[in-house]
Amino acid sequence: MRILVRILSLTFLLFIVHTTSSPLWWDDHQELPSTTTGSIGYPIRPRDPANTSVNPNAVTGTTCIDPTAVLNTHDTNVAILSICGGIAGSIQFCGGDPSTTVGASGTSKFTLTAVNAAQGATINVSKGRWEGCVRAAQAVCPTGTFSSTCVGGTSDGVGFTFVLSGNN
Repeated sequence: MRILVRILSLTFLLFIVHTTSSPLWWDDHQELPSTTTGSIGYPIRPRDPANTSVNPNAVTGTTCIDPTAVLNTHDTNVAILSICGGIAGSIQFCGGDPSTTVGASGTSKFTLTAVNAAQGATINVSKGRWEGCVRAAQAVCPTGTFSSTCVGGTSDGVGFTFVLSGNN
């Protein structure tokens, strides 16, 4: 009986620790308590979800290269954030003004090239625009490899081509 009580106690403790340490319950936004509702605590909000909207006008000329190519989703997501030497975390724009850049991880590789690179155009895309272009291309080609052109995101405003390929 003691063992059963001890197991149940530990299970309950683990449940409490897990649920109260969940990011869903953590609020790092310091706001004053609401005076209109009479609440004396801070509001609890879930984490902000990632932007998952798809704007089909964000890209042009999307072509599915090999729909049967098997790319790991996590690798593709890491490759998205690996362009321009890395745009993860607080970095919001492609730095260094390259005319071409590569982001690769595991099975996936993105190669970006300014449409007018020969005329001196450089890539200065924001993280939001870049992720939106990838989502729009993936809406056309949900599996495998593809090529597309992102509208805008360059010094001349014309755009850049990008290719998702296997990282050999």
